[in-house]
Amino acid sequence: MDHINNSLEGQVCLITGAGRGIGAAVARAAAARGARVVVNYNSSYKEAQTLIAELQQSGCIALALQGDVSSEQEVSKLFAEIRNTVGDVDLLVNNAGVTLRSLVQDTSADEWDRVMNVNLKGAFLCCKQALPYMIRKQYGRIVNIASAQGINGAAFESVYAASKGGLIAFTKSLGSEVAPSGITANAIAPGPVATDMIYSHLDEADIKTLLDEIPAGRLAEPEEIASACVFLLSRDAAYINAQVLCIDGGWIAR
Repeated sequence: MDHINNSLEGQVCLITGAGRGIGAAVARAAAARGARVVVNYNSSYKEAQTLIAELQQSGCIALALQGDVSSEQEVSKLFAEIRNTVGDVDLLVNNAGVTLRSLVQDTSADEWDRVMNVNLKGAFLCCKQALPYMIRKQYGRIVNIASAQGINGAAFESVYAASKGGLIAFTKSLGSEVAPSGITANAIAPGPVATDMIYSHLDEADIKTLLDEIPAGRLAEPEEIASACVFLLSRDAAYINAQVLCIDGGWIAR
């Protein structure tokens, strides 16, 4: 039997929404394991370029490509650019996401559509583009970044939680569908993570209340989510499929 390891050497890894936060941490971790990294971003141009410069300086093959994952046309263009530049996508991390903190009765239909289009439709569109090559190759890894709120729900974030719950159901179904082709699809459901997203939506008092609810007593670091993600992208994780890994310091498992 060939030696199995967690190297990603030479494989093309696309991470959506990777200009900062969890996505950027995954990009660094994948690059460190030898992957050819594609950093997708929508509006975080400066952050994405800074990240790419960092990765290239360390000797990694990396490029940044702009694209709105909620647009079928832009996703198709994104995958064509990747194919023409570094090759077809072997490893896909659907990380792009937006949040919304609002009561249901105060939420507009346009706000609902925006969250669903990015968080759920975006993952669908990227999988749809990636799968034909993965199926031909009889190998591939898909990791969808969901949320612990997609499991337990969350007051004031019903729409966000619904989008992540849908992503979890999509992942479980997709994993079963593609398993005969040597492909795995798994989801990671982080609890609160120390990123710009959480600090921009919660004030100091809210974060203190949150920390009191987390048995670990702290927020997760993006690198902790990335570490689990690159394991699921590796050959070591070949028999892990259609699963949801909750990384939340015991927050919803208490």
